[in-house]
Amino acid sequence: MNSRQRVETALNHQDPDMVPLDLGGGPVSGMQVSSVYQLRQGLGLDPPGTPVKVVEPYQMLGEIGPDLLDAIGADVVPLVGPKNFFGFENTGWKEWELFDGTPVLVPELFNTEPEPNGDILQWPEGDRSAPASVRMPKDGYYFDTIIRQPPIDDDKLDPADNLEEFQPFDDAMIDHYRRGAEELSATGRAILMNVPGTAFGDIALVPAPWMKHPRGIRDVAEWYMSTAARFDYVYEVFERQCEIALANLAKIHDAVGDRVTAIFTTGTDFGTQNGPFISRKSYTSLFQPFHRRMNDWIHENTPWKIFIHSCGAVKDLIPDFIDSGFDILNPVQCSAVGMEPRELKEKFGDRVSFWGGGVDTQKTLPFGTPEQVRREVLERIEIFNRGGGFVFNTVHNVQANTPRENLLALYEAVGEARGVAAGS
Repeated sequence: MNSRQRVETALNHQDPDMVPLDLGGGPVSGMQVSSVYQLRQGLGLDPPGTPVKVVEPYQMLGEIGPDLLDAIGADVVPLVGPKNFFGFENTGWKEWELFDGTPVLVPELFNTEPEPNGDILQWPEGDRSAPASVRMPKDGYYFDTIIRQPPIDDDKLDPADNLEEFQPFDDAMIDHYRRGAEELSATGRAILMNVPGTAFGDIALVPAPWMKHPRGIRDVAEWYMSTAARFDYVYEVFERQCEIALANLAKIHDAVGDRVTAIFTTGTDFGTQNGPFISRKSYTSLFQPFHRRMNDWIHENTPWKIFIHSCGAVKDLIPDFIDSGFDILNPVQCSAVGMEPRELKEKFGDRVSFWGGGVDTQKTLPFGTPEQVRREVLERIEIFNRGGGFVFNTVHNVQANTPRENLLALYEAVGEARGVAAGS
């Protein structure tokens, strides 16, 4: 099988020739740039000091280039929009150095000048005339969103204010996806496509770090409370967003056709470490109607599998995710309460594919020994890969400060399970 056939066989709940592998296929299956640097060095892909591109600056994800994909045998490539999380394109690369000393390349509009206290700020679209939208604390690894919530007057709240970022796609956007799909399909790998505007209430997106002056409800805590206290308002936002998203999806499908294997539609987290973030009643009344509408359209008009990302202890919500039409669950956070791998596979493995869960990125991978990493990887593959329905990926993005030897142990173990040597 080639990579695309391997992934699609697995997602159809059949046994592929070997377990499919993803690294960097999406914004929740990648690797922090300093760990990418360590992995590339460990595999001998670069001379020491060679910088790695930061392709997703909010999470500081590093580029997973074709040579790294080949080295570990990864099967998935990403198709994303033309702009990053800060609203500018990844062009005009310039050298920079992380607080930990890792050499990187960042886009031209990425601010590298520290504040007097050493923090790094970023501005929407790189425009310093607007308020800064995110902050990386000195000696940090990631950006924190700066809440820019205007005063809320309930009598004047207008759902249109929370819809500013959801607009019909223009010809340039459609052409971007068309060209991307054509180029990526030539790789023989499965394409995971991420389309803006399809996620309802994703809290990372609510504050809109790419917008200069976002209006509406943009405070994280205020938004969460509004899902109950302003239910009708949020429902109307979702309703109008859904109409725009469906029209955009039709345009995108006309452009990319059947080249895409799966579509990442939502990254809204519904779980905490210890249990669901919301009740099943809240999910089915507020989110499920729009998940169903979108998923029904995708299933009726395309061959794409539908990918939902939700961290945390979501076992109780998995039946509702399946009923909503999702085909793939990510990141499969097995360390959360109730997310025991064997039980998940036995209860749901014939109805949903698990994309993730391959090794714990909170404890085992960053703090375990190489042998502990190897054992967990092999165990998870043995559990999840039976009968297909599994794409190997770590539990969410690989974090900074992950030891090089553990990164090598991770992909050596995957290669062992696949019957191929890492780097071959």
